[in-house]
Formats: sequence, structure tokens, C-alpha cells
Amino acid sequence: FRSIMPTNLFGPGDNFHKENSHVVPALIRKFHDAVCNREKEVVIWGSGKPKREFLHVDDMASACLFVLDLPRSIYDSNTQPMQSHINVGSGQEISIIELAKMIARVSGFKGKITLDREKPDGLMRKLMDSGRIRKMGWVPDISLEDGLTQTFEWYKKSRGNVRY
Repeated sequence: FRSIMPTNLFGPGDNFHKENSHVVPALIRKFHDAVCNREKEVVIWGSGKPKREFLHVDDMASACLFVLDLPRSIYDSNTQPMQSHINVGSGQEISIIELAKMIARVSGFKGKITLDREKPDGLMRKLMDSGRIRKMGWVPDISLEDGLTQTFEWYKKSRGNVRY
């Protein structure tokens, strides 16, 4: 077997529940609903300062196939018996407030973004070291904004069939 550890993933088919989804689908839903309901404000949780790394699910699938197809000698030379997993991430981090602004642009939302500082921030920074997989030749193909646009468009088209 070969072990891969992903960063925060997002994409079509995600969980878009208002309260128990991860940050990207939660924000996509909030901004979509705000546009549809002509709301002038979207409230996001926390200070907006924490930084996160995101990877589109299609890039994760690509990384899985890449690692599975590696010759055994290359895989073995880049792992160790007690450190055999390979981190997979975009290598880029973005603050939650900047992520919210990007999703607002993607969705067409023109209103105000308000921070609810009563809600928790979580860890201030989550960024993986994906140097091993990059050294072996894999890099993600989908930019964050392109992935958010694709996911937002999927959400709009699939709204009746998404998990809430």
C-alpha cells in the first residue's frame, strides 16, 4: 500500500450543510444563498485571520494516481518505514477573510462581509509540507479560484441534489 495525507479538500459532491460543513462548502452556500435572496451582508465565523491550505478533489485524485504509478524504487527512496505517508497539498495558504472575498467574487455577491468574532477561529495556521510529492514531480493543476468557480457552478446546478 501507499499512504497519502491530503490537506483540506473541496469540490463537487461536498457537504454544503449550513452548520456542519467545512469552510469552503459552507461559504459557497452562504454566498449563493445571499445572492439568491438579495441579502446585503454575509456573516462569517471568527476573526478571518486564520490561514488554511486547500486542494481541489480532482487534484487529489491526480496525486493518488501519480503516487500509485510511481516505480517502487522512487517511492521507497522518498519514504521511510516509520514515515511512509506523503503529504498532498497546494503549497499555498489563504486567510479565511481572503477566501471569503474570493468566494464572494466567484458568486457575484456585492454586499458586506461581516466577521462574527464570537465564533471560534480554530488553529491560526494549517499548511502542509508537500515537498516530497513535488520533489517526485507532482504539482496541482487547479488554482484555488478556478476550483472555487467550478465548485460554485456545480453547486448552483446541483442544488436540489446536494447534501445538507
